[in-house]
Amino acid sequence: MRPSPHVLDLFAVPEDLEPLPGGQGHSVRAGDLVLSPDRDPVTQEWLSPLLARFAVRLDTDPARHPQDLRVAMPVPARDGSWVVEGWAASRYEPGTVACRHLDVTIAAGHLLHARLASLVRERPTRLAERADRYAVAERIAFGELPVPELSGDLAELVDRALAEVDPEAGLGVDQLVHADLAGNLLLDANGAPVVIDFAPAWRPVLWADAVCVLDSVLWHEAERAVLEEWTHGAARTAMLRAVVFRALSDNPANVQAYAQALGVGYDLRHS
Repeated sequence: MRPSPHVLDLFAVPEDLEPLPGGQGHSVRAGDLVLSPDRDPVTQEWLSPLLARFAVRLDTDPARHPQDLRVAMPVPARDGSWVVEGWAASRYEPGTVACRHLDVTIAAGHLLHARLASLVRERPTRLAERADRYAVAERIAFGELPVPELSGDLAELVDRALAEVDPEAGLGVDQLVHADLAGNLLLDANGAPVVIDFAPAWRPVLWADAVCVLDSVLWHEAERAVLEEWTHGAARTAMLRAVVFRALSDNPANVQAYAQALGVGYDLRHS
């Protein structure tokens, strides 16, 4: 997957591209920008300007400490568009390394979400219009859409997880959250966390934490012992909804891995 000459021209970057690790492995560095594919123009039209203002606010805060939170700055194309042929751009952050520490990632997420709660007080209108597989899976996980016809292990996992959900569990208020923070946090040369590839959702922070913990354990080598903190009360319901969300949005889903994350009693009959 490579941006076309037209994409490179509109973002005013050279054709010498450097593949970057992380995410789906398709982002590339071009000059002083990072280009990422498969971006939805409708989403980025409202999200990118919001994140750009937020990034400037964080970077220019007079009380800023060198290790304070940062957000990768979205950059528009020369014609003012945020997405060109599915590619979006953000400022390249030299000297950064991927953060693989779950505690640091969760702490950075809490800082991010606390700042967003004061910045974005109402659900963005366009967010409700999303119909991609992640948005659909999220709505199913929260009981806002019916479960589609499934089969085998996936059907069993989803049915059992949703049956265990406590609808009275208070997960907290909905707000703008990053629904894919694990693997999308960098540390700059000063040790400041830098958030990249913002995946927007209007959900409780506890659910975003559950998704982050789940992803970190299954795909980013976090200790499985941390899942023990998600076995009771509201945390359990948040994790159940996180598992349903991931199992329905992954293509394909490693259903057995998600079942094992939920613990004893989720040995699937079809395996």
